[in-house]
Amino acid sequence: MTRLTSAVRLELTLQMRQRFLHAAIFSGLIWLAVLLPMPDGLRRATEPYMLMGDTSIIGFFFVAGTVFFEKQERTLGAVISTPLRFWEYLAAKLILLVAISLFVALVVATIGEGVSYRAVPLVLGVVLGTLMMLLVGFITSLPFGSVSDWFLAGTIPLAVMTLPVLHYSGVWPNPLLYLIPSQGPLLLFGVAFDQVTLNPWQSAYAVSYPVVCVVALCWTAKAVFGRFVIARAGA
Repeated sequence: MTRLTSAVRLELTLQMRQRFLHAAIFSGLIWLAVLLPMPDGLRRATEPYMLMGDTSIIGFFFVAGTVFFEKQERTLGAVISTPLRFWEYLAAKLILLVAISLFVALVVATIGEGVSYRAVPLVLGVVLGTLMMLLVGFITSLPFGSVSDWFLAGTIPLAVMTLPVLHYSGVWPNPLLYLIPSQGPLLLFGVAFDQVTLNPWQSAYAVSYPVVCVVALCWTAKAVFGRFVIARAGA
């Protein structure tokens, strides 16, 4: 059994103990309670916004919650003294939380729309969107010692990452919002529910730009982890 497999199993145990799996199911039920009473046309138009909210909540807040639980239990600093590499530690969190986010999204979309949505753009959008929100939440939570210290500061990157909703809805159709990588997953959600049609460059952008940003965020996460966890543990 590899270290990564063991890390994923441990992460699953911790997620269940900390009730994050229960929170994810509750989140899905809330989305269904909002969507199901809507008329069919309005429900279909609302699905992309729901998926954006799902990736933001599970991605941004759940990973930060796991980090603060580890800090509270004094296990985060101990990670560096184990054979577990940083990439394995981070991958375990990403794999599990992306799987949870994708499960909730597919269940809610299927109950709300049957199987009339396009599965490939929906899955791509959820995976890429959740990965970005997970990494942003992970990076921003590391410098802070408690949830209360982090929460106000954390709302700033969260607000920035959700700005593409203004472009998608037509409230603020500014091309500069394409610089925010969450624009790509939101466009994919629109394609999944036949709300938008992408030209070739938009299709390439919607996938490639978030992938590049995920890679950059992974390296940023490693640097921030070294500064605020490894360096402090050494001190």
